[in-house]
This record gives sequence, C-alpha cells and structure tokens, in this order.
Amino acid sequence: MVHCLLPEWHPQDAVQLTWPSPDSDWAPLLERIEATMEAMVVAIARYQGVLIAVPDTATRRHLTHRFTCLGVEPARLKLVVAPANDTWARDHGAIGVARDGGLVLLDYTFTGWGGKFEAARDNTLTRRLADNGTFACAVEARDLVLEGGAIDTDGEGTLLTTEACLLNPNRNPDLDRTALEARLKADLGITRVLWLANGHLEGDDTDSHVDTLVRFCDPATLAYIRCDDPTDPHYPTLAAMEDELRALRRTDGDPYRLIPLPWPGACHDPEDGHRLPATYANFLIINGAVLVPTYGDAADSRALAALGEAFPGRDLIPIDCLSVIRQHGSLHCLTMQLPLGSLTRLN
Repeated sequence: MVHCLLPEWHPQDAVQLTWPSPDSDWAPLLERIEATMEAMVVAIARYQGVLIAVPDTATRRHLTHRFTCLGVEPARLKLVVAPANDTWARDHGAIGVARDGGLVLLDYTFTGWGGKFEAARDNTLTRRLADNGTFACAVEARDLVLEGGAIDTDGEGTLLTTEACLLNPNRNPDLDRTALEARLKADLGITRVLWLANGHLEGDDTDSHVDTLVRFCDPATLAYIRCDDPTDPHYPTLAAMEDELRALRRTDGDPYRLIPLPWPGACHDPEDGHRLPATYANFLIINGAVLVPTYGDAADSRALAALGEAFPGRDLIPIDCLSVIRQHGSLHCLTMQLPLGSLTRLN
C-alpha cells in the first residue's frame, strides 16, 4: 500500500465528532442532538478512541464530567477546543491516505456544500486541531473543494462518487471531469473513478453525497438504498441508480455483490412538513462494529439484518437518528474516522 485512500474498515485510532454549539442551527434541538451524540460516543468508545472538537473550555469541562458519569474510559476520549459552524465532521474532517509506508491527513477546502451555508470556522477546524498537537502524522492542506461524504473507496484504488456532487459547478467550476479525476488520482492514489449519474434524497443539502446512497462494505460488496414504492417520488432515480450498480464491474471484471437496504417510511419535519433525508446507507464502520442509523420505523430491523449480512464479523449498534435528520444529515455525516497512526495520545 504505497499510496492509497484508506477504506473505512482500515484500523482506526478514533472517530472524530464536532460538538454542537448553542448558537448554531441546532439550538432548538440541542438537548436531543446532544443525547444522540452521547449515545454515539458511549458506543464508539467501547471499541476505540473518540476525538471531539468542542466550542469552548466550559463545554470541554462539562463533557469530561458527563462522559465520566456515563462510564467512558478517559483513555478513550480526547476533547479539543476548536469552534465550528456546525457538526458535520464527515465533510469538514481530514481524509486519511496511506503514503510511502506512513499516513497523511488531507485537509480539503470546505465551503458549506457549495456555498449554501457559512463554513469559515468549519474550514479551519482541521488546521486548529493540528496546531493544538492533536495529530501524530502530517496534515496537508488542499485548495480543492471536497467533502468526505462525497466519496467512498474499496481501499484498492477505486473511488465511488456521484456526478451531481463532484461535477456540480458550485464546487470546483474550473475543473471538468478529466481534470478532477487527475487531481483525485494524484492526491488519493486511486486508479479509477466510478461515477453514478442517478440517486437523490429529498431534504439533502449535499447535492447527492454518495454516503447517503451507496457504500462499500468490503472491496467486493456495495450496500445501497432501494425504493420499493413506485408512488414515491424517489422511485425513478433510485431504480436508475440500481441499474447503474448492476452494471458496475470490479477491476477483475466481476460484478459487485449488491446488498439492498430497505426504504423507511417518509419522515417529515414537524415544523413545516418538508421531507427529511432518512437513509440506512449512512452507517459508520469502526473497529469491530458498525453503527446503524434508525428512525423508529418498521424498516429499522430489516436494515440491521441486511447490514448484518454485509458485516458478519462485526457487532451492529443501532443509533436513533430522528433528531439528526432534522438538520438534513444522519449518523455517518456526524463522524470522520481517523486511521491508525493519526493521533497523539488521547489523554
């Protein structure tokens, strides 16, 4: 592995979270989202470390006490003051790449999903963590606009992404497909890009991040969302995406093993009624386990069963994400894995 974007199942030091601030868009839901993130921290810390960027020292003190009360081992937790605009660590966190026998974290430019939201503090968060001595490896800045949720990899040189996001003129308008692929290959050590032309969720602000639609579970397996309701407005685009996935081939010419994930009942915002982007594809792989978003829906158990088939050697941990989708993301969007060798000592 001389130069390669690391897959999510690569051994991890920790998962990075960005704690919500009372003055953020989470203000009306602060207690709910904090409860969800507490559950995530407790679950993850059973297997590995957790790095949390917090808005201030008061929050750091409070969370240190809170997680001690919840039984989290101090050696599994690192809290660093680094204010942010929002909580979506998947998109403002650094991306781990193996290079020449070592590890480097690439700090891409984050613009709030093409300028939709203020993101100046999010964009500098990785650099502030690095300046605080958080990372044990090199951190390299990149001027390319790229979010972690927009890409997935098999760890063997293949990158999976969507045209709607990476080719959107609100990201890198001066780069066409060929030029963008060249940049990604140079940075990430990938050898090919699989582009999906279809797939979209109502309520999604990301322009169709692949981590809401299709995910690698291992180099030969893709789990994807399937809409089985022909009356649902998502049905045509997700059916077309399924056809695309059936046509994809591995580098040896074999088709991928495809595992469909169920379609939850429509979730709507209780304030104005708009549809929320509930998806089971937004799971998180950690050392020895997979955290799975659930929505209080009958399909939750079927999603857990399907992912159990995809990850037979890992524990499955359901996390209630009804509060998370109120801000148009889900479980995976809140997290960024940090590969083994990323961090200095947690405490």
